[in-house]
Amino acid sequence: MSHPLYIAFIWHQHQPLYKSPGSGDSLSPSQQYRLPWVRLHGTKDYLDLVLLLERYPKLHQTVNLVPSLILQLEDYIAGTAFDPYLTASLTPDEQLTQQQREFIIQHFFDANHHTLIDPHPRYAELYQQRQEKGQAWCLANWELPDYGDLLAWHNLAWIDPLFWDDPEIAAWLKQGRNFTLSDRQRIYSKQREILSRIIPQHRKMQEAGQLEVTTTPYTHPILPLLADTNSGRVAVPNMTLPEQRFQWAEDIPRHLRKAWNFYKDRFGQIPRGLWPSEQSVSPAVLPYIINQGFKWISSDEAVLGWTLKHFFHRDGAGNVEQPELLYRPYRLQTAEGELSIVFRDHRLSDLIGFTYSAMPAKQAAADLVGHLQAIAKMQRDSQSEQPWLVTIALDGENCWEFYPQDGKPFLEALYQSLSDEPRLKLVTVSEFLEEFPATATIPGEQLHSGSWVDGNFTTWIGDRAKNRAWDYLTAARVMLASHPEATEENNPEAWEALYAAEGSDWFWWFGAGHSSNQDAIFDRLFREHLFGIYKALNEPVPPYLKQPVENHQAQTNHSPQGFIHPVIDGKGDEQDWDKAGRIEIGGARGTMHNSSVIQRLWYGVDHLNFYLRLDFKSGAAPGRDLPAELNLLWFYPEKTMVNSPVPLADVPDAAPLNYLFHHLLEVNLLTQSIQFREAGDNHQWQPRFSRAQVALNNCLELAVPWADLQVPPDYPLRLILVLADEGRFCNYLPENALIPIEVP
Repeated sequence: MSHPLYIAFIWHQHQPLYKSPGSGDSLSPSQQYRLPWVRLHGTKDYLDLVLLLERYPKLHQTVNLVPSLILQLEDYIAGTAFDPYLTASLTPDEQLTQQQREFIIQHFFDANHHTLIDPHPRYAELYQQRQEKGQAWCLANWELPDYGDLLAWHNLAWIDPLFWDDPEIAAWLKQGRNFTLSDRQRIYSKQREILSRIIPQHRKMQEAGQLEVTTTPYTHPILPLLADTNSGRVAVPNMTLPEQRFQWAEDIPRHLRKAWNFYKDRFGQIPRGLWPSEQSVSPAVLPYIINQGFKWISSDEAVLGWTLKHFFHRDGAGNVEQPELLYRPYRLQTAEGELSIVFRDHRLSDLIGFTYSAMPAKQAAADLVGHLQAIAKMQRDSQSEQPWLVTIALDGENCWEFYPQDGKPFLEALYQSLSDEPRLKLVTVSEFLEEFPATATIPGEQLHSGSWVDGNFTTWIGDRAKNRAWDYLTAARVMLASHPEATEENNPEAWEALYAAEGSDWFWWFGAGHSSNQDAIFDRLFREHLFGIYKALNEPVPPYLKQPVENHQAQTNHSPQGFIHPVIDGKGDEQDWDKAGRIEIGGARGTMHNSSVIQRLWYGVDHLNFYLRLDFKSGAAPGRDLPAELNLLWFYPEKTMVNSPVPLADVPDAAPLNYLFHHLLEVNLLTQSIQFREAGDNHQWQPRFSRAQVALNNCLELAVPWADLQVPPDYPLRLILVLADEGRFCNYLPENALIPIEVP
């Protein structure tokens, strides 16, 4: 009898320690939280995910709960955690200080406005005022009821739609405006009520067998980098490392033991699975994981690829070639014993995390089920005796902010389809391993040192700011080691501050790669945790800890920082493009100098489209201030294909304009019409159909489907933009460069 296709969903629920260890603030250290995300994600993302699953009892899943998240949930449930957002929300309107009012206007719209603000008319009204008239106008013109409503809506909007049938919540949603302090106090009570149900619900479903709950090293550190920061050079041999080498492998069993005991206390049993922070693994960390008693871990397909010296290619539909290598557990063999490991399908995980939110719910669910059915067919065709396990593992909280109704319609459609499909069976990882123990083996020393981000550690080490943070951490760790009398029993403050500072999140936000509205707060929190080590040891605090690790001024040019899904309406919504790559044009020297009508260029991708945006000088008009024809030309480096030169008159014979290109999209900026062409023989261009979208309002926005370009996943391509007038070359951008793009 052939096996069904087994599928293991693993949802990773994590927040860093926002609790400050104390830095001379008026509130006591145990109360001072710098950011509200545990509380807000707690009411929006953790409970509803498993309550929704409970309605589909045939479907089994795995949820990872990081100890640092649970700790903070418990503080909020107990009523001892206060963050600046909560403090403002519980302040009588008339007592709000000028500083609080500025903070409210700046930060109480920190949410995806399409999904969390726009559906609520009063919240949307206040948001539009801030966007269109500016913060200064709001500060000068808003009255107390405006602040009161904003304080209420910021908290209400983060309550998951699954709870909207609660009579109190339904009444608040219907009320819409004129919220009082009493209303906001009751909303806060409702938040705590929802938070208090999270852990009991997970425990109940685990005991019923529908859920497996796993854990993570205590404060989410990158274990391979705790063992040795030099492990960063395994994947990137020329990586610039911190000045001081961090080698404190002895901290690894501490994090693992604390997580193990923490879990046992909350769930009444021992954990079987460990989610290594950021799915980061290396040979050095395996003995500690085995000795603590964990039975399995998870990582990413890139780590498996490096380990096996095999690159996972995908076909045009995005399905893995040689799937039998990815869709099976492996047994890691070490001198300390054995450990099972599963590797996630990176693309399927990313589709949920970054792309399906931009699609209609039923279409997105059908697409995922279609991929799984295609894999099930490959399994049947292979006539394999071994069952296959597809692991889909991803962040279980942040993606839902981009889905309508917090992903409820998508998950309902997906779960219903999976319940109805007999050839697809959802299991917990431990369930599968108990029935089908891993047969393929990997010698422990052969395991690649890397993470789920590109199979390396560059997200957390290697650039100037990240390395500086590691040097600060090393100095504090050395200081703690110089106090052997400071044990975890008699000086827990020092050790807790160390564990917090060893968490991965601070390094994630430092330097290149990621940025948010709260970079400066993450910087401050990291230094406060280090500060806490010195303070607990009665040692002088190094002066450098009083200065930010890096300058947090907004960068000008930068590469994309994540997937984007802009609405193509020509309005240039700032949230839609905040993770896009950005190239300043107006300030460049040479042909596109300061007086350039085009000020900047934005670009980015998701699994469906390539996106482009051009910002113009205020009042600029095509055909008057800039040429009417914009040509997008795609260049495919080191690929053999039919190519043609730019089909315009007067094109300079200079790189990159004299390259040969394969695809051309011409946009008429006056009519917003498009013509798409593909290179043919003898340097000709052949017309092709295109589903590209274009919109010109206060900026130009474009979406070009990957289906138009017919390029497979993981394919590199380059783009140049050429402006023309009646078929004659006028200019090009970016200057002396091509825009680098990778197909997801």
